[in-house]
Amino acid sequence: MNSRPEIKVSSQDYERLERLLERTEGCAALRSELERADILEPHEMPPTVVTMNSTVRFSMEDGGEDLCLTLVYPRDADGSPDRVSILAPVGSALLGLSVGDTIDWPRPGGGQMRVTLQDIVYQPERAGDFHR
Repeated sequence: MNSRPEIKVSSQDYERLERLLERTEGCAALRSELERADILEPHEMPPTVVTMNSTVRFSMEDGGEDLCLTLVYPRDADGSPDRVSILAPVGSALLGLSVGDTIDWPRPGGGQMRVTLQDIVYQPERAGDFHR
């Protein structure tokens, strides 16, 4: 599957990520995702979309276990296995996805695996946290 699902990004996340990209080199994947995103105001963000600081549950098509990750800014990526930086290929791939979307995900060490977003466990916008 080479087609990428449509994505939505909040204007707040978009502005913060643009500032981050101004200070960071080699982030072509994130830049590409931002260029194709529909930008919405934070209060318009559907509760089923991955935004910054969202915790998501996804499953692997090959029958692997469900995993939960929180999408974070680089400063908050402390090496915990349950956090992924937006600058990591996996982080860039998560941004803006909706529950039910399936994507090809880079495997550690090379190759691809197919994952499906099952649930948004926590989304700041849904919780009314617009000033994070």
